[in-house]
Amino acid sequence: MPKSQKKAIVLLSGGLDSTTTLAIAKSEGHSIFALTFDYGQRHEFEIKAARKIAAQQGVVRHVVAKIDLREFGGSALTSEIEVPKNRNIDKMSHEIPVTYVPARNTIFLSFALAWAEVEDANDIFIGVNALDFSGYPDCRPEYIEAYQRMADLATKAGVEGRQRITIHTPLIVLSKAQIIKKGLELGVDYSFTSTCYQPSPSGEACGRCDACQLRLRGFSENNFTDPIRYITEL
Repeated sequence: MPKSQKKAIVLLSGGLDSTTTLAIAKSEGHSIFALTFDYGQRHEFEIKAARKIAAQQGVVRHVVAKIDLREFGGSALTSEIEVPKNRNIDKMSHEIPVTYVPARNTIFLSFALAWAEVEDANDIFIGVNALDFSGYPDCRPEYIEAYQRMADLATKAGVEGRQRITIHTPLIVLSKAQIIKKGLELGVDYSFTSTCYQPSPSGEACGRCDACQLRLRGFSENNFTDPIRYITEL
């Protein structure tokens, strides 16, 4: 890696949004350090997807950090709460769904901030989106702005004036269709990604959870067929 190349920590879940975010960071000339979390999520197949994406994208280093949020539960993704299916898309954006994982992005960004300081990386990229999931409190612009203020105070390098770590949210005001369009323009192979909240053991998407419905609508609006496999033919 050339010394002059910018380093970026990219939060990579293995899903559509984070993969597009990685592609954007890479297109802007960053060398990529990808960070994935094995946090006890029921849709752990996404970790396998993240490994494939990191390898395919040629990242400098890919870390899979293991933390167990099932110890706390409180979410359909980290406990036995039922994953909502077949919900009206309009309803999704007007309430905080049970798939919200308490403080997840705060935890993830804290790990990214620590790694950025160690690697002397000035940039963190996270694929949060405030349109399709406006009910998620840690996907809002005001949350990211507040975290940025905290990050400015939280590192030794920052206090000493040697480094300012900037949090980038390139997808935050884009619709799912716009995100997919951007990714296709950048050559993203979405067949590697996993979005479903409750995939089959072999990784086939259910097609009925909130994440699947939003994804399918985004591909449809681009007149493009979603390349991943679904449990039943849609």
